[in-house]
Amino acid sequence: MYYPETPPNVAVARIQGGPLAPNLVGEVIFEEVPNGVMVYVYVQGLPPYQPGTNGKPIGPHGFHIHEHGVCEIGDPNDPFLTAGVHWNPNHEPHGNHPGDFPVLFSHGGMAYMAFFTNRFQIDDIIGKSVIIHEHPDDYVSQPSGDAGRRLACGVIERWIPNENRYY
Repeated sequence: MYYPETPPNVAVARIQGGPLAPNLVGEVIFEEVPNGVMVYVYVQGLPPYQPGTNGKPIGPHGFHIHEHGVCEIGDPNDPFLTAGVHWNPNHEPHGNHPGDFPVLFSHGGMAYMAFFTNRFQIDDIIGKSVIIHEHPDDYVSQPSGDAGRRLACGVIERWIPNENRYY
């Protein structure tokens, strides 16, 4: 893609699994484009699909922006609560707020996805976090889609072009 004189506005969240999915790693890249933001996701180490005994399968995986850029594990049985709730600046019902993303489908533990959103700009999400959940999001249950425990977390940071670093 050709960029004009000014560098692109890009942010990155480096995803790291917690105690429930220690091998889960990846990146979520946010690139501002005309009329919105492209989101590129690559993760590996997702747990394999398992039918749920309580009606909630493991996978596909809920995937959201959360309100705080803090990825402390805390309780190993319910990690990353420090990231807060889903980012919902407009106080909309779940399934329709800017922090709601499509679920991640895993194939052999790997998920790759790209999608467009016009619900936010890069500057709006710097310092927030990305969370990958254990269960699929139902896009109905309030306030968070009943996506279950948090498997992985990454803080969204601005990317500095030509320096290959984040701040």
